[in-house]
Amino acid sequence: MASEEESFAVLVHHRGSIKRKTRSGVKFTDKNPLYIVVNRTTSYDDLVRSVLMKLGLEGAKRIKKFFYRIPVTILHDTVKYDCLTIGSDEDLQVMFLCRRQFPEVRTPELLEGSNRNTTNVATAAGSSSMAAVASSSVPVYEPTAQLVASPSFAVDLNDGVRDEVGSFDVLPNALHGVPPVGVGDGELGDPDEDDVEPETIEDDSGDEVVAAGLALAGGGSSSGTQQYPPYFSSLDLDATTHEGALGHAVGFGARDAEGNAGLTEFQVGQQFQDKDEALLSVKTYSIRRGVQYKVVESDHRRYVGKCSEFGNGCTWLIRLSLRKRKGIWEVKRYNGPHTCLATSISSDHRSLDHSVISAFIMPMVRADASVRIKVLLNATAAHFGFRPTYRRVWMAKQKAVGLIYDDWDESYSEIPRWVLGVQLTMPGTVAVLRTSPVRVGGQVDESEAYFHRLFWTFPPCIEAFRHCKPLVSIDDTHLYGKYGGTLLIAIAQDGNSNILPVAFALVEGENAESWTFFLSHLRQHVTPQPGLLVISDRHNGIKSALEAPDEGWLPPSAYRAFCI
Repeated sequence: MASEEESFAVLVHHRGSIKRKTRSGVKFTDKNPLYIVVNRTTSYDDLVRSVLMKLGLEGAKRIKKFFYRIPVTILHDTVKYDCLTIGSDEDLQVMFLCRRQFPEVRTPELLEGSNRNTTNVATAAGSSSMAAVASSSVPVYEPTAQLVASPSFAVDLNDGVRDEVGSFDVLPNALHGVPPVGVGDGELGDPDEDDVEPETIEDDSGDEVVAAGLALAGGGSSSGTQQYPPYFSSLDLDATTHEGALGHAVGFGARDAEGNAGLTEFQVGQQFQDKDEALLSVKTYSIRRGVQYKVVESDHRRYVGKCSEFGNGCTWLIRLSLRKRKGIWEVKRYNGPHTCLATSISSDHRSLDHSVISAFIMPMVRADASVRIKVLLNATAAHFGFRPTYRRVWMAKQKAVGLIYDDWDESYSEIPRWVLGVQLTMPGTVAVLRTSPVRVGGQVDESEAYFHRLFWTFPPCIEAFRHCKPLVSIDDTHLYGKYGGTLLIAIAQDGNSNILPVAFALVEGENAESWTFFLSHLRQHVTPQPGLLVISDRHNGIKSALEAPDEGWLPPSAYRAFCI
């Protein structure tokens, strides 16, 4: 009986839509889904009440029904879903029964019945027909909130793990990446440096306010059949129909005032969650039509755009304003469609800036952050019919990565918190963090610090090495991020010749000081055994660290061999 009344979470989409004909059948999308805890005794009225309480709308709104993403079959480890309407206690019992019959689906999904937007998967990305893709849905996403370093966090870290995290007189409130060291010297055509920022490529054209005198760009590709390049063999094109940056439906085109996708023109009263979503829709519309527009007015309250040929036979105009009470943007005036024709042919489009591209490639970057720029560039060109510059796609990928994983500075500031989390989760973890001071006007700012070095190893690694062969192999690999750096690693070998990583370090580069930092802590925490064999290359930094008299790496405590 206790198992039947076990509580579990239900994911409730209250602003989303239903997407059909996806790879898994029915799929729900939402901007901010809710988690509601239920059990077998929960009634339909209890569920409605919980949802309204979470939304803060109890007594102000009625929910007549929910749509349940019901699992129906499992084919090749893939669960297929359909849609079931839930409007009573009896219907709700079906969800409980399905959860027992399909243990693979631990978190049921519901969609509030007032949201009945349904969209089908967009036409294949390779289509060059302008009309065929004009009715897809607009991708929308929100930038992740900027995290602020907490002063109290430094105190907690200091109290809990001071001995193993490093010594600070006053721990910093914020930890930054090391000062930038450049982005490398890779050429654009170098396959090993595909994601390195190009040094000299023309400026992007993503500014909101543009000059009226710029030349017009024409429509998309006129070829009847899109031939996919070889790069597409490694690209999951279905990712373009999956959820976007933060759970939004990915696609392009206009929406009506109720949020339904499929319009080919804007409508007065049509609403957008924020200005970014509104601008993305206007830019995408312009790209799909193969025409240009200019921004007449743009501020925090209104946005006005006119066709570049306004007054020369075309009357296209759109005016959007912020509704302060609701915090949404709305189309107040619209003259459309365009009555002008493109006067020139171009392979690029001014509105296809890195923000638009970022929204399009977001699902692909989320599925594989190492996806190559050339793959994203060709996917963008096939989808929009225009070919953006390499630089613009590179910037779009950086923006997408930042939205998914936070930016570089935020990642470095999270290192102390990560260290604390690992040590609390896995007691016995050794982590040694070193920082460099931040100087402002010749004075040391004790509230902040630069990241310098980090050594860490896990308890299973320490214990496993005691049962391995008495040898350790050390090596490094360079990191190609914003701040560069080097990853040092030590690897052991068991009796069956299986390799086992036992220690790691992030350092500023490969030099005598960084190798001494790594090897001293490796000796202290992981490899205290005498008579150890160290295998490495002939780098002078390693030689200097191993020959230091007080580090314990000299014979007979340890011996050295070179890898060939």
